Amino acid sequence: MDTATEASTVPRKTPGKAALASYLGSTLEYYDFFIYGTAAALVFPHLFFPSDDPAIGLIGALATFGVAYVARPIGGLVMGHFGDKLGRKKILLLTLGIMGLASLGIGFLPTYEQVGVWAPILLVAGRLAQGFSAGAESAGASTLTLEHSPEGKRAFFTSFVMMGYASGMVLATLVFVPISALPEEAMMTWGWRVPFWLSIVVLAVAYWVRTHLDETPVFEEAQDNDQVTPMPVKEVLKFQAPDVLRVAGMSIQVVMQTIFTVFGLAYATSTAGFDRGSILTVNAVAIGLSMLVIPFTAKLADRIGRRPLLLTAAIGTAATIFVYFLALSSGNIVLVFLAAFLNMTLLYSCYNGVWCAFVAEQFATPVRYTGMAMGNQLGLVLAGFAPMIASMLMTPGFTGWVPVAVFATVCMLIAAACVFYSRETYRTPIAELGAPYLKGTALRRENASARS
Repeated sequence: MDTATEASTVPRKTPGKAALASYLGSTLEYYDFFIYGTAAALVFPHLFFPSDDPAIGLIGALATFGVAYVARPIGGLVMGHFGDKLGRKKILLLTLGIMGLASLGIGFLPTYEQVGVWAPILLVAGRLAQGFSAGAESAGASTLTLEHSPEGKRAFFTSFVMMGYASGMVLATLVFVPISALPEEAMMTWGWRVPFWLSIVVLAVAYWVRTHLDETPVFEEAQDNDQVTPMPVKEVLKFQAPDVLRVAGMSIQVVMQTIFTVFGLAYATSTAGFDRGSILTVNAVAIGLSMLVIPFTAKLADRIGRRPLLLTAAIGTAATIFVYFLALSSGNIVLVFLAAFLNMTLLYSCYNGVWCAFVAEQFATPVRYTGMAMGNQLGLVLAGFAPMIASMLMTPGFTGWVPVAVFATVCMLIAAACVFYSRETYRTPIAELGAPYLKGTALRRENASARS
């Protein structure tokens, strides 16, 4: 075989294309999740959980938001298994389809007034499908982009997964701003459905891009070298169970995001007296600006390491969530924006710019998708129910939000401890990631060779 032919068969990294594909898929995932969260805070209590006590209806609606986070570990486990066996690209195409169709279906659901108890049952079914898909999406997109990225720039390219988070949040909020301005009757009949119907547009674009993306080079090399394991779940738990647990702990940082975007919206409109459009705009601008900060923090993580940025996010957001709720309680929209900018735009971006690379880097190639999905999605279960827990922790009075802020702070401290005790990976070549797995499997091969 001549040199030119041999070179053409070498798996090629396409970091730009992989980053774009992950960005668009993540945009769809978070767009769908945020429109659901917004609807759960503003609309679903009235349409699917009518009650004489508004607080009961809100808790019921926010509970369905959390239900998706129960399905996420299952989706991550199932899809991660096949992603490590069959390849990243095939599974990511499937997760896109499930998410898009589930969101479209929610937009067509009948309400409680129309079909009674079947309405919340169908809503939960749609939300479970969303969660199943999302449980595999972020881990798969992170794995795919990381494995296409050049050494020394893995955090930067992988950060585009969470750039999709910011884009999805902005799109979801911008769609709901005019919807929330509709007359009450229009919003409660057809207006709330429009954002769910529009998800089909994002789905079509993301699906087209992913069909034109190659499988990752390191996975193809693992296939060629017979390193693809038939039971990734068994293998990752055998050799890297402590890493799975640490990843679950550090993923609790997402509690801050769901309290800010979902519970914060409900608190601002139902207790603090802000109109829906103002708070939605503040959220959109604050998280939209994080699109500038996320790649910057990722580049910084490629220079100084992942852990300093993740620890800054955990400790910084724990302190500033108190500032945010104080600003909401003041009734001053300018103070609310400044607090949101500090908490979400600057500090939380230190997490979003880094975690996708850092978590994926904890695991070796044969079990990377499964290990990341399992650990990350187990940690997100608490994040999903955080808005409901926050609603239950609320007490009457001006400082009724304090228990909520304390709850968020405790979660951030747990996450910080798990980050601190995880391996720093920014200087580790991709072939050497997941040291416990590599050492364990090498020892197993040596023992097998000695016995034969």
